[in-house]
Amino acid sequence: MLNPAGIWQVPAFPVTDRSILLMTYQFFICDVFTKHAFQGNQLAVIPEASGLNDEQMQQVAREFNFSETTFVFPPEQGQTKRVRIFTPTSEVLFAGHPNLGTAFTLYRNRYLGDVQPPLEVVFEEKAGLVPVTITNPDDGHPFFELRAPTSLSLGAEISLESVSQALNLPSSAIRSDRHRPQLASVGLPFLMVELKDREALEKVRPNLDTFQVLQAQGVAMTHLYVRSEDEFDLRTRMFAPLDSVTEDPATGSANCALAGLLAHLEEGVDRDYDWRIAQGAEMGRPSELRARASKQNGVVTTTWIGGNCVQVAEGTLQI
Repeated sequence: MLNPAGIWQVPAFPVTDRSILLMTYQFFICDVFTKHAFQGNQLAVIPEASGLNDEQMQQVAREFNFSETTFVFPPEQGQTKRVRIFTPTSEVLFAGHPNLGTAFTLYRNRYLGDVQPPLEVVFEEKAGLVPVTITNPDDGHPFFELRAPTSLSLGAEISLESVSQALNLPSSAIRSDRHRPQLASVGLPFLMVELKDREALEKVRPNLDTFQVLQAQGVAMTHLYVRSEDEFDLRTRMFAPLDSVTEDPATGSANCALAGLLAHLEEGVDRDYDWRIAQGAEMGRPSELRARASKQNGVVTTTWIGGNCVQVAEGTLQI
């Protein structure tokens, strides 16, 4: 248009610098239950998440698209930190590798101050208080171990037929002499299924339609295991295909509950148990977990899960 002086002038439109409205948040990515980058289970950690609301945290978790992302806040109950855990689709009350990876990230990047192992941090979570111990073994790789926030609870048994169809396996591939497929939890419930051998474990291919049938029976996550006679005591796989986790490379909460179940099945034997567990090999992300359980007066009182971690990336988010 022409201005008063008769000169053609392009209209000026207001320009909004959107960056002025954004907040910047540091993030770290680590691999949990491994000493080697690009193995184990991935985790994104936002160590100072104050200011983010529920919708934004869910969006961030969906953007990373890992099995979980954690958001760390100042404590409300006098503990070390308050932690919230999100999958790409929802918030969860408790999970294993997010707690270990969060403790690792805070320790490694000095969000806990200038401290050295051995030490314990306690996270406030929706499932309760989660203590994580940090020790420094002789190999120089700090070891992180959490104590489950709740004691072992056992739920419903699920039919062999439903489980075999969901796994695309014959019923004969499922062992039921020690226990039938059964829900077990130390903060998050999993369907525990023992398979006959490693070959059956490797052949599992989830059937999404039948997993919906399991979901209708209260099963969101299925944890499979076989007893092993190599350097590991157990080999496991975990599937949650209806929660955007087709398969998880290392599931701390599931293996922690499995430790509780196995100790429970040892009738009349009061002692401390421990297992070395392999998971993730079928996905190309081998993981190593250490599970423990304590049984007193015939009752499983405490379970633990632990492992190593390695940091692989860091950066900033603008929200």
